[in-house]
Amino acid sequence: MNKYLLGEALYGDEFSIDEIRKWYEEEAEAYADLGSKELDKYEYGYHPLNQLHGFKYLKGKKFENVLGLGAAWGHEYHPIIDDITNLYIIEPSDNLRSEKIKHIKPIYTKPNIDGAVDYPDNFFDLVTSFGTLHHIPNVSFIIKELYRVTKPGGYILLREPIISMGDWTKPRKGLTCNERGIPLNIFRLVIKEMGAEIVNEGFCFAMTAFFQRGLSKISKRPVYTYKAYLLFDKWFSKAMKWNLQYHATSKLKRIAPQSVFYVLRKPE
Repeated sequence: MNKYLLGEALYGDEFSIDEIRKWYEEEAEAYADLGSKELDKYEYGYHPLNQLHGFKYLKGKKFENVLGLGAAWGHEYHPIIDDITNLYIIEPSDNLRSEKIKHIKPIYTKPNIDGAVDYPDNFFDLVTSFGTLHHIPNVSFIIKELYRVTKPGGYILLREPIISMGDWTKPRKGLTCNERGIPLNIFRLVIKEMGAEIVNEGFCFAMTAFFQRGLSKISKRPVYTYKAYLLFDKWFSKAMKWNLQYHATSKLKRIAPQSVFYVLRKPE
């Protein structure tokens, strides 16, 4: 496990099809079973974060075809739904599906076990994957598939943890059995290999759990729903990027951004 915990390689990225199938079966409903399938109790809190690090770079653009990998109910699209004509969502869970998102009826499909995306080359104007890739084994292949189906001039938005999220060989409270973060160097390597243009590489969630514990004494809202906090976090995460270590083994090494937010563009 050393090379994986050191962030030199991504655990699961070179799995066989049988290993991928086992992983898929374990993860298909795992996130839903953590509580998100109860729609009346679920509240999507990432709109301010997505706007600050992602959607603001798309201002004024219209999208004929949009793909969401693991987008579940499709809540993430509410801020830009009026700019979308057709919405396609790849979602393994049968529980996390919306009949309609404002004026749009999403087209849902289930993911293929091997990760192949069943859409033609250069089909989507916008592709998003927020907090999904770290639940998937063969991440590098999936990112390249998302790039393949993106139109020249189109955009890909990715938000993922870039820390190990603890030792995934052992049970972790509040996490599914397989999820783990994606090392920043793996992200950068894949993006370079694809030839994608990096519009923005934003960092976030430095010590957010610590600040959340303090805020929870006076407010029920998650700290990351406050715009003022997100502006501070954006600055603080960038300042502490030098301290990033994939599998931190001390409290000091945990003072670093926990996630990256990419806005990528496919050159025309």
